Amino acid sequence: MGTALDIKIKRANKVYHCGEILSGVVVITSKDTVQHQGISLTMEGSVNLQLSAKSVGVFEAFYNSVKPIQIINSTIEMVKPGKLPSGKTEIPFEFPLHMKGNKVLYETYHGVFVNIQSQKGKLMPSPVDFTITPETLQNVKERASLPKFLIRGHLSSTNCIITQPLTGELVVENAEAAVKSIELQLVRVETCGCAEGYARDATEIQNIQIADGDVCRGLPIPIYMVFPRLFTCPTLETTNFKVEFEVNIVVLLHDDHLITENFPLKLCRM
Repeated sequence: MGTALDIKIKRANKVYHCGEILSGVVVITSKDTVQHQGISLTMEGSVNLQLSAKSVGVFEAFYNSVKPIQIINSTIEMVKPGKLPSGKTEIPFEFPLHMKGNKVLYETYHGVFVNIQSQKGKLMPSPVDFTITPETLQNVKERASLPKFLIRGHLSSTNCIITQPLTGELVVENAEAAVKSIELQLVRVETCGCAEGYARDATEIQNIQIADGDVCRGLPIPIYMVFPRLFTCPTLETTNFKVEFEVNIVVLLHDDHLITENFPLKLCRM
């Protein structure tokens, strides 16, 4: 006797928000009559944390906080004990999406070290003007050996709506060395841990070249980056983990000097 079970969600895109009703049907197909002890359906949502390979063994106390953090759990009884007829049986269900206790229902997200299985917010624009010169660079050992350059630009906002692009412009005012390439690098920073210590890992999730070759001096170069849907989520900060994002403007000169300017971003879904 072969019995197949399938769960079908009514909403095609499977995107739900806190307070909404998750509804669908459980489809049971069998060639023969099926005796059962009752049918119930459980919905669970959790945050799973794990250390990267380089951090394992560093924070022994962290392993207590690595246990999955349950943020939603609900069970409903669909059918009492009895029999199901042969053929196809559809059993409808509805789940209200409510948080467990004082937990927050985070947006589903899959990173390298943080996974969330299961928010809307207010966002104020924060435009940023920047100037990059040898004097403004951080962590430079031999500043005197750098060629002279002046790069100006602006980002429309570092507080970003995740469904809208990051925009701005960049102008190479002057540079002694020829420019080889200009790129935008999107970095995801995942931090997880406890009071005894934290592990922080940065992952490049997108790289876009916005200029190739020795660009004209004084020419505005547009900055336009769409956030990748599968690798980003709204910026999160909790007791045990954080998910943050940064963008780097990377200018590569022909003498192999690499100029990098970093801008923290705050992503939000409106």
